Amino acid sequence: MLLRHIRYLLAVVEQGNFTRAAETLYVSQPTLSQQIRQLEETLGAQLLDRSGRVVRATDAGDAYIAYARRALRELEAGQRAIHDVRDLTRGTLRLAMTPSLTSYLAGPLIARFNASYPGITLQVIEKTLDAIETALAADQVDLGLAFSQVRSAEISSQPLFDEKLCAVVGLGHPLAQRPAATGAAALAASELGRQSLALLSSDFATRTFVDAYLQQQDIAPRIAVEANTISAIVEIVRRGGLVTILPEAIAREHPGLQEIQLAPALPHRTVSLLRRKDGYQSAAARAFAELAGNLAAAE
Repeated sequence: MLLRHIRYLLAVVEQGNFTRAAETLYVSQPTLSQQIRQLEETLGAQLLDRSGRVVRATDAGDAYIAYARRALRELEAGQRAIHDVRDLTRGTLRLAMTPSLTSYLAGPLIARFNASYPGITLQVIEKTLDAIETALAADQVDLGLAFSQVRSAEISSQPLFDEKLCAVVGLGHPLAQRPAATGAAALAASELGRQSLALLSSDFATRTFVDAYLQQQDIAPRIAVEANTISAIVEIVRRGGLVTILPEAIAREHPGLQEIQLAPALPHRTVSLLRRKDGYQSAAARAFAELAGNLAAAE
């Protein structure tokens, strides 16, 4: 049995059609069908149901595919291990980060890594925490930078530092002129409930965190704007009369924003380095993990 048999089988199941699968694999349909037949004969079981308009896996096929996917991930990790250059003069590192972290952490962290290891190509992908867990488990990324509230038992979490959230306004907002903005006094959470808010959409971990805080303070928020990018929220707040809640570090990165402390303060959340338990870690991944740990210790 060859690796291509597994790839061919997975392609047919994913496409639900021999013709489309053959096109994605750049092989002829008769060749693809023959290879799948050979695999079925080798295993002594029918793997695909070809009777309908859509080709589906049989019960035996479903059972086999679950193992085949895992085996393929490990084989691909093995290929990366063979090409892993120990002196870090070349290679690739796949890194996933949550949107809030790309807004202020990606720049300094990646700049330091690139300065130390210019031969390593970094592939940076922005994903939600749930999507990062899924990508790590599927070996689609090497490392993740997110928060410590991981749910998958397959993922390990290395705490880096605590992230602080605060209310944020533009410099022209009336709240920016209050003593609360300069740290002399904090803004009461009840007063936040009387402000018009611009918040990230509900698929963000930050929004979930903010909603929990507002609920704990018995605040029914007046949400004027929801957006699915941090850059949009920053521009809306910077130019308008709305209030948002974002990591304190983001406010400090933008000169047009003013951070305002709240009372009670929002709980801190832990930024962590995520990786797949027992997964292969390249020299580049280990170097990045060490750099991230050192950067966090210096904070």
